[in-house]
Amino acid sequence: MYRRMALAALLVAGLTQPGLAAQDPARCRVLDRKYETDKAQLSAIEVSLTLFAAADADCINLATELLDKGASVDAQDRLGARPLSHAARAGHLDMVDLLLARGAPVDARNLAGSTALYFAAERGQVAIVQRLIDRGADVNLAGRSGASAVAAAAYAGRDMVVRVLLAHGADGRKADDTGKPPAVYAAAGGQLGIVKQLLALDIDVNARYANDLTLLMWASGPDEAVPEPQALEVVSYLLDSGAKVDNRDARGRTALMIAAEGNHPAIVRALLAHGADPALADKAGKHAADLTVLTALREELTPH
Repeated sequence: MYRRMALAALLVAGLTQPGLAAQDPARCRVLDRKYETDKAQLSAIEVSLTLFAAADADCINLATELLDKGASVDAQDRLGARPLSHAARAGHLDMVDLLLARGAPVDARNLAGSTALYFAAERGQVAIVQRLIDRGADVNLAGRSGASAVAAAAYAGRDMVVRVLLAHGADGRKADDTGKPPAVYAAAGGQLGIVKQLLALDIDVNARYANDLTLLMWASGPDEAVPEPQALEVVSYLLDSGAKVDNRDARGRTALMIAAEGNHPAIVRALLAHGADPALADKAGKHAADLTVLTALREELTPH
């Protein structure tokens, strides 16, 4: 019994790595050998657990045999995800087709609420996204923290996925549980193409979101991993689209103050060139010059 349970643990924990782009023949051979050795003793639950490993590694022949032997397409891993979500996340189109043909529920959600479509959108699996939509997936079911598939794709910078989702009726305006819609994630992530797509939905460029932050504020204080030149493209686009440069958030801070605090000289200069006022102070009495640790930038922001 211990040996059989150890096999199931190995199949789930050791051989279910997300993000595999294509069939892994070596993994499939390992899975095939282990299954052939132990299949007579595997319980129905263990057969279904093996299906997750087959879905992750894109082992079509093994998955087909497992399904023929009674593996459930509605089985759940420890986070509540089904085999279809594993295949969708990994980008295995043939496996997705097989599971759907065997009755996999297209809109099944894990414990956090995420569907196969959400996982595929997050990973940028365009072909999978299209296939799931063609098979009836709901483009507006929310995933983790109430975020939509559009928001997941926007956060990850999946421009084409956003395009496909919007073309099939996804709501590009819907905010998640933290009050942030997809446009916020795109702006903070320096994703100019996605920002353009979403603003084309007639979203107000000066709309206020959680804590009274605007898109310009989010773009001016981008995620740490975003190169400043990339963030600057979004800032420039928003300014050219009519973003008000001196709007204030709940702390009384402007985009200029946010850019200064993030030590982004190029963004600061772009905001100044569009009329940002360095003399403004936030609710704590701090000016933009007080918020940067860069001496040269502080001098640029200090009125003379």
